[in-house]
Amino acid sequence: MRSTRTLWRWLGVIFLLSFAALGFLGWQIHLQAPPIPKAVVSQDGQVLFGEGEVTRGQQAWLATGGQQLGTVWGHGSYVAPDWSADWLHREAVALRDLWAAQRHGKPYEQLDVEQRGAIDALVKSEFRRNTYDETRGVIVVSRERARAIEQTAQHYAGLFGSAPEFDGLREAYAMTSDALPSADDRKALAAFFFWSAWAAATDRPGEQGLSYTSNWPHEPLVGNTMTTSAAMWSIVSVVLLLGGIAAMLWFHSARKHEEEPAAPKADPLFGAKATPSMLATRKYFFAVIGLILLQIGMGIVTAHYAVEGQSLFGLPLAEVLPYVVSRTAHTQVGIFWIATAWLATGLYIAPLLSGQEPRLQKLGVDVLFWALIAIVVGSTATSWLGHLQRQGADFTFWIGNQGLEFTSMGRVWQILLFVGLLFWLLLMGRALWPALKRPSETRGLIAMVFLSATCIGGFYATSLTWGQGTHYSMIEYWRWWLVHLWVEGFFEVFATAVIALIFTRLGLIRAASANSAIVLETIVFLFGGILGTLHHLYFTGTPTSVIAVGAVFSALEVVPLTLIGLEGWATYQRTKAAPWVAAYKWPILCFVAVGFWNTVGAGLLGFAINPPASLYYVQGLNLTPAHGHAALFGVYGMLGIGLMLFCLRGLYARELHADKWLKPAFWGLNLGLAMMVFMSLVPAGIYQAWASVTEGLWFARSPEIVHSKVMEALVWLRVPGDVVFAVGAVFLAVYGVALLRRPAGAARTLDVPAAKAARS
Repeated sequence: MRSTRTLWRWLGVIFLLSFAALGFLGWQIHLQAPPIPKAVVSQDGQVLFGEGEVTRGQQAWLATGGQQLGTVWGHGSYVAPDWSADWLHREAVALRDLWAAQRHGKPYEQLDVEQRGAIDALVKSEFRRNTYDETRGVIVVSRERARAIEQTAQHYAGLFGSAPEFDGLREAYAMTSDALPSADDRKALAAFFFWSAWAAATDRPGEQGLSYTSNWPHEPLVGNTMTTSAAMWSIVSVVLLLGGIAAMLWFHSARKHEEEPAAPKADPLFGAKATPSMLATRKYFFAVIGLILLQIGMGIVTAHYAVEGQSLFGLPLAEVLPYVVSRTAHTQVGIFWIATAWLATGLYIAPLLSGQEPRLQKLGVDVLFWALIAIVVGSTATSWLGHLQRQGADFTFWIGNQGLEFTSMGRVWQILLFVGLLFWLLLMGRALWPALKRPSETRGLIAMVFLSATCIGGFYATSLTWGQGTHYSMIEYWRWWLVHLWVEGFFEVFATAVIALIFTRLGLIRAASANSAIVLETIVFLFGGILGTLHHLYFTGTPTSVIAVGAVFSALEVVPLTLIGLEGWATYQRTKAAPWVAAYKWPILCFVAVGFWNTVGAGLLGFAINPPASLYYVQGLNLTPAHGHAALFGVYGMLGIGLMLFCLRGLYARELHADKWLKPAFWGLNLGLAMMVFMSLVPAGIYQAWASVTEGLWFARSPEIVHSKVMEALVWLRVPGDVVFAVGAVFLAVYGVALLRRPAGAARTLDVPAAKAARS
C-alpha cells in the first residue's frame, strides 16, 4: 500500500509539472508566433492586402473545408496542395522570372549558370529579409515582389472561383468550382496564403537562416533547408529512445514478477445480473457498429477521390458529396464511434463495479444516448449542407464545419458535446461512488477509472478555447491538446484501467498487482505523452524550444510501447487459463491486437515520422496517414471493439452469441488494415518523401506526383485491403444483427443489481 501511495504522488507531480511546462510553452508560442500585419504594402506605397484581410482569409479557407482541403503548415488532407508550400514556390518562380526578364530580357530557363546564380541569390535574399515594421504593423515588399504576389494571388482567385481554365486543376485537387463565390473572400484568402508562406521563409527577428516555421517547408528556391537544431534534436531523440528501451528492458527483467493467480473454476461474472441502466447501453454498441460502417463507406469514397477528383467510377458524386464532406465525415465519425464505445463501456461497468444502481440511472443513460445521436446526426448534416450551400465563415464556425481536422464540428455542437460529456461524468461518478467509498483491493483501479473519466469530461473544454479570429498557431496548439491529449491520452488511461478491472473481476490477474501496475503505466505514459504533444507543433509558427522538448518527449512516449508486445502475449496467454475463458476469447484477442498495433502503428510508424529531421520532409505526406490509420483504428478502434464485445457478452445470454462471425470479423479488420497501411499508404509516403527531399514539399504534393502513375497505382493497391477490411466490418455487423434478431424474451432483462458479482 505504501508503494502504491508513492506511485500516486509521483503521478500527481508528473501530471502537474508536465502541464505547467506545456502551458508555459503555449505562452511562448503566443508571444513568438508570426505577427499578423495590418497591411502588406510595396515600397512605392501600393497596398496589396489591407487590415484584417489575413484573418478574414484564414476564416475563408476554413469555411471552404480548411484542413479537409489541403494543408497549411502541413496539417490537413493530402490530395490538394499544402497551400503554404504551393504559394511559396509559385511566388518564388514568379519573382525569378520577373527579374530574369527585367535584367536579361529573356526567360530564366534561357540564362547561363552565372546569371541564374545571381537571380537565385536575389530571390533568396528577398524572401529571407524580414521587412515587418513593428511600429506600423506592416510588411513592406519590393516593387518586383509586389508584382509576383499579384500574379500568384490571381492564380488562387481563379482556382477558388469558377474560371474554366482551372477545371483540370480543381479535379486534380478534388475541389468543386466556385469554392469561394465572393471576390473579396478570394482576395482575403490570397492574403492568408501569402502570410503563411511569408512566415515560412522570412527570418525571425535577430536570427539568420531561421524562419518563423523553422524553415519548413523544404524549398531550395528561398533557402529553406533543415535547421541545425532539427538535426541535433533528432539525434538526441534517437539516443534517448535507445537508452529508454534499454532502461525499460532492464527494469522489466529486474522486477519481481508475481505468478498469475490460478483461474477460478467458473466464470465469476456468469451469474452477474445486468441492471436496467446496464441494459440500456446496448443501443450504444449497435450505434457503434453502424458508425463503423458509415466511416468505412466515407473512407472508400474519400480514397477514390485521389484518383477521380470529382467522381466515383464515373458518377459525378462530388455534386452531392464533395471530397471535403466525405473526408470530414470519415475523420469525425471515426472519433464518434470510438468515443461512443468507450463511453458506453464506462456506463456499463460502473454499476457492475459498485454493485448498486443509482436512482434514475437508466433514464440518464437513455437521455445521453439520444443526445449523442442528435449531435452526430446534426453536426454531420449541417456540415454537409453548409458546404453545399456555401454558407460562409459565420455559419461554418458556429453550426457547420470549422475546417479543422478531427475537431471539425461547429462550435454549437462542440458546446453540446461538452455538456454531454459532463453529464456522462455525472452518471459515471454517481454509479461509481459506492465503490470509491468502500475499502477494497480494487479501489485504486476504480479511482483511476473515475479520474481519467473526469479528465475526459473536463479536457474537452479545450475545443472551446479558440475563436474565429484566433491566431492560426494558437488554434493548432489548442487543437492538439484535444486530439493528442483527449483521445490519445486520457481515453487510453481510462480504457487501460477498465481492462485491468475486467481481468481482475475475471480472476485472471491479482488486484494488488493491477493497482500498482496501472498507476506505474499511467506515470510512464503521461511522462512522455503530455509534452510529447509538441511533436505536432514543430513547424506551426512555434519557437525552436518546441522542437527540443517535442523531440525528447515524443521519443520517451514511444519507449513504453516497446514492451506492449510482451503485454499482448501475456494477455493472449490468459485465454488458456481455464475452459470458461473461451467465452471471452474475441474481446481478449482484440486487446492483443491493441498491443500489436501499439507497437507497430503508434511505435514503429509513429517514431518513423516523429523526429524533427524526419517530419521536416514528410509532414503532410502519406506516411502521416499510415501512422494515423494504424494507431487510430489499430489501437483505439480495436480497443473500443474489444470493450464492446466484452460488454455485449454480459448483456445477452451466452448461447445467443454467434461467435462464428467474430473470427472473420477480427481477422478481416486486422489483416485489411495491415494491407491498407503496408501495401498502399507506406509505399506512397516513401515515394512522396523522395520527391520532398529532392525537390521540395510543393513537388511532393503537386499533381505531377499525387496523380502520377505510381501514386495512382498505389491508391488502387488500397482496394484489396479496403475490401478485406470492409468484409471484416460486415461480419461484425452480422454478429450484432444476430443478437438483435433474437426473440425479445431471450435478451437478459434481469433487474437485480450486480452486487453479488461485485463483491466476489
